[in-house]
Amino acid sequence: MFRPLKTYQLVTDVVVAGFFALTALVVELQLARGWDGDYAAAVLAAVLVTMLLSAALALRRLSPALALALAWLAAIVQMSFGRPPSPVDLAIFAVLYATAAYGSQLVFWLGFASSFVGALVITVYLVIGPYFGSGGVTWSSIPIALAVLVAAGFALLLSWTVGALVRTGVRARENRDAQQRAEAEAVTEQERVRIARDMHDVVAHSLAVVIAQADGARYASAADPAAATTALGTISTTARAALADVRLLLTQLRHSQGDGPQPMLADLEELYAHVRDAGVELRVDVDPAPNGEPPAAAQLAVYRILQEALTNALRHGDGGAVDVRLAWHPSLVELEVRNAVAHAAPPTESPGHGLIGMRERAQLAGGRLDAGLEEDRFVVRAQLPIGAPA
Repeated sequence: MFRPLKTYQLVTDVVVAGFFALTALVVELQLARGWDGDYAAAVLAAVLVTMLLSAALALRRLSPALALALAWLAAIVQMSFGRPPSPVDLAIFAVLYATAAYGSQLVFWLGFASSFVGALVITVYLVIGPYFGSGGVTWSSIPIALAVLVAAGFALLLSWTVGALVRTGVRARENRDAQQRAEAEAVTEQERVRIARDMHDVVAHSLAVVIAQADGARYASAADPAAATTALGTISTTARAALADVRLLLTQLRHSQGDGPQPMLADLEELYAHVRDAGVELRVDVDPAPNGEPPAAAQLAVYRILQEALTNALRHGDGGAVDVRLAWHPSLVELEVRNAVAHAAPPTESPGHGLIGMRERAQLAGGRLDAGLEEDRFVVRAQLPIGAPA
């Protein structure tokens, strides 16, 4: 029933209503002196009507329903004392405005109905009252009654209509703000997914190299201590590089304008070196080579897909050779990674974020990716559009 308002809004409404009550009471008491009949009754009527309409004015935004009820109560009191319309009745327009602008759906339509019912009540009250004469309804009073009905209906309905327009504007602004918030949240979620994918690529590949080097060092430490030392050096280098990438990604999470790691084709040699350092024979074939500098988005997609494919080869391969083929055509790049699989379940039987991430990257770049077993080898194939090289 009561709407939440800020403190300054409540204070403003109370102050405005108090000022209105004082001003209207002075005017009403002056008018009461000129009315025929009991002066005490006229003063009582002026005080009651002023207080009721001032209370409705104070409550118009806090509780439009209660304000509308007080306005109707003031009208009944006014008619019961036989008072004519007076300046204090201007508060009714503010109440009708509030029912349309701030009221609930029920109060909204009650205010609309009150505009028509109020106009009819005013017309009937004036026609049968003493203000057009005591003869009641006559043919000569009908045109005046129609004019009063139209004027009262227009004035009351105009107040309600202005409130309805304000209500529509507020709803439109709220909908626009909600849409903008939803769009901003969607963009933020997409950025988080991208960063999570980069985080997975960086950490998964680096840990796969570290695990392979650690296993090799453990087996070779007794026979060849130098090999163990070399493996530990590779582990240290790989872990430091992964830590640097993770720090950049975390910086990007804290500051959306920060740049995350954006590896390019020049970084592929370092990626190949990590795989070879893990003790895997890596055969790379690039034919044809890129003619010029491919777009950065294509380079990043190729790097990340290769990184994940080689990580899967380290995890699920049998330790044999891994074949990488790149073919840079004028409009697209073809990528293929082949490796033999161990007797354990291949990646496609329990797909994780790796294969999903590779497919997502290919789709975001406008291409496609297929991965699966072909005889005894696991094959990853991708085609990515590159457009015209720079």
